[in-house]
Amino acid sequence: MAMGRQGPGVDVGPQQAQVVMTKEFASTADTAEKKLTFARLGTGLYAFTAEGDPNSGIIVGDDSVMVIDAQATPAMAQEVIERIAKVTDKPIRYVLLSHYHAVRVLGASAYRGAEILASDTTRGLIVERGKQDMESEIARFPRLFRAVETVPGLTWPTVTFETEMSIWLGTREVRIMHIGRGHTAGDVIALVPDAGVVFSGDLVEYRSACYCGDAHFNEWPGTLDRLAELKPAALVPGRGPALSTAESAAEGIALTRDFLSTLYGSVSESVAKGRSLKEAFDAAREVMDPKYSSFAIYEHCLPFNVSRAYDEARGIEWPVIWTAERDREMWAALQS
Repeated sequence: MAMGRQGPGVDVGPQQAQVVMTKEFASTADTAEKKLTFARLGTGLYAFTAEGDPNSGIIVGDDSVMVIDAQATPAMAQEVIERIAKVTDKPIRYVLLSHYHAVRVLGASAYRGAEILASDTTRGLIVERGKQDMESEIARFPRLFRAVETVPGLTWPTVTFETEMSIWLGTREVRIMHIGRGHTAGDVIALVPDAGVVFSGDLVEYRSACYCGDAHFNEWPGTLDRLAELKPAALVPGRGPALSTAESAAEGIALTRDFLSTLYGSVSESVAKGRSLKEAFDAAREVMDPKYSSFAIYEHCLPFNVSRAYDEARGIEWPVIWTAERDREMWAALQS
């Protein structure tokens, strides 16, 4: 099932868009329409995807529904709600935040009456950097924040947990687990044991660039190893199409690992050689572009990714908070 999502502005072809985006800040020039897909992975299991835009997952149980990741605004969350209504009349009782980034969570108010679930660490990140992240992301990617005026403020979880909890949708278990740091410090996955399906959030991307601005590079590969040990029969990544077989799920995990190792390996080498951040960025492009430049949001992510990798390689363990001002300063310095 597919439909269109239209952003503001003038549509441009893929090649032209690539040229524009390398000059314009982050994804401000990405205004092209995205095709929405609502894919069925098994009984009561669906993936809401949009050609590299943030995904949402849907789990339908005996008596209720869980949504994984809320979309960027209530208006955009409504598109998910409308798709769910076509396959079930059961109420949406839970919204799981796989992690904290504004583009994932600010649509939560559309799910009226639902419990908002997140890890303790994710709630801590909202306390620490929620407002700054919200302002930063809205400025980076205006198309993804359609009807941003409908956002009532920061999204706060109503239920948190340290490492693991189970939610029962009637007799259907959803096992939520923090299996390690990676994309952020607070990432969780959702496993549906009766089907072997995993919703990974942004720990895994498929043919979409990983955003690593708040990442923990040294720990992310180990987290991916623990995810691979679950041997998912299918997997919904944070971006990209649903991976509907065990083989494609394993491929998605491996591709994410390769993206991270190529990036961090290059930046770590630059730090060891005493290169500047700009020199490290240029060196990273040499190894990353041939493999990954065709991936969704690649140009947007790379400056933020190299900046964070450069910090971690120099011993800055906790990601520095991004602000709208810091974003543009970094962008100007690396893209000059």
